[in-house]
Amino acid sequence: MEGTIKIALIGAGMFGGDVHARAYADLQRAGLSGQLGRVGLDEWGREVAPVQFDLVAVATRTEASARRVCANFKDWTGHEPKPYWGETPWEDVLQDVPDLDVMAVATPDDLHTPVVLAALKNGTHVITEKPMCLSIQEADQIVALSNEKGLVCAVDMHKRYDPDHLRIQHDISEKIGEPLYGLAMLEEPLEVSTSIFKWAEKSDPFSYVGPHWVDLFYNYYRSKPVSLTAVGQKKRLVREGINAYDAVQVRVDFENGMSIYFHNNWITPDDFEGPVNQGHEIVGTDGKVESDQQYRGFRFWYQGSGSRSSNNHFTRDVKRPDGSQVYIGYGVDSITVALVAICRVKFSGHSLEDVKAIYPTAEDGRIISAIVDAARRVRDLNFEYLQAGKGATVTARFGADGITIVDPNRVEEGADAVFQRIYEKPI
Repeated sequence: MEGTIKIALIGAGMFGGDVHARAYADLQRAGLSGQLGRVGLDEWGREVAPVQFDLVAVATRTEASARRVCANFKDWTGHEPKPYWGETPWEDVLQDVPDLDVMAVATPDDLHTPVVLAALKNGTHVITEKPMCLSIQEADQIVALSNEKGLVCAVDMHKRYDPDHLRIQHDISEKIGEPLYGLAMLEEPLEVSTSIFKWAEKSDPFSYVGPHWVDLFYNYYRSKPVSLTAVGQKKRLVREGINAYDAVQVRVDFENGMSIYFHNNWITPDDFEGPVNQGHEIVGTDGKVESDQQYRGFRFWYQGSGSRSSNNHFTRDVKRPDGSQVYIGYGVDSITVALVAICRVKFSGHSLEDVKAIYPTAEDGRIISAIVDAARRVRDLNFEYLQAGKGATVTARFGADGITIVDPNRVEEGADAVFQRIYEKPI
């Protein structure tokens, strides 16, 4: 493999401006092969070693943020990407760089689809943040275009690559017997919904971070959903003038018989000791596994700071001899596997089918988007009915006939009205 992979980063907020930008800075400086042992792809290390990576553009909504990230990148690497800004800056990027190889999408959740589709239509591979999109219909468009063009559309599902989760997937999940039920929790700090994100009203804590955990359980067992129910609460954020859900709880039932509860909020007080509170557990017929991703036994405190804990597995800096920092961790690993797949398609002539086992695919993302889509609908209906004193009786059913919302409160309109088909293809 010899040549250059040209990358554009679209969206440079909390995750794009940090994890994506730092990852591409290391690639710009040292290439890809040094990361491959972490993800079990080290046999291709020599093959990809000659490949160069070039972050050619950073595009955001505002000029200030685009220029800031470009300046940071120059500090890290000596190379400064071209900044773009505006309402649809990815269109300008594609016009200026028609031979762009990779578009990394880290825009707000509701803006993923137009960027992803524009890239695929251009013949550009995609690495997108989760969720791939918020609509199952949009997911179908993305999957179809990715396959038609033979282009990688990878979803950043980095929870898969946490070393504890890899141990569960490849060892513990087989020893605890058939899965019965489980719980996954991720609670974000209040500043995420009140100041970091300006788009909280267009999303919710489950749509935002729940996809990581839904994908994790899906990846553990490769079992599709058959039904779900969801509820949400609006109390804390409305005090800030933000009409958004504080918290959402979703229960998903899967084909293999397991029922998993997903609990998410983004109102954790800012003085909580860790960046987020997170963990999950699975009860099986012959055992149980518990995994606390917030407190892993690493805690510290000092004058004026209080007690703090850190997740050193997600990302961490490793000092180089020259004093600069390499950025590694499972937060980067999902980007790494996507780029390996892209390199093999571009330089080695492999087909999309050949590389699909390497990375979280658009087809995987479609399953998660289906769950997110249905959960949002059920959540809103149950919220309305709970406010009216009717209880949270709405559910969603997945099957060969698509997705059906089951709403007993519509019985007065006739028995058939209880079943609202919102999607008519198999999940």
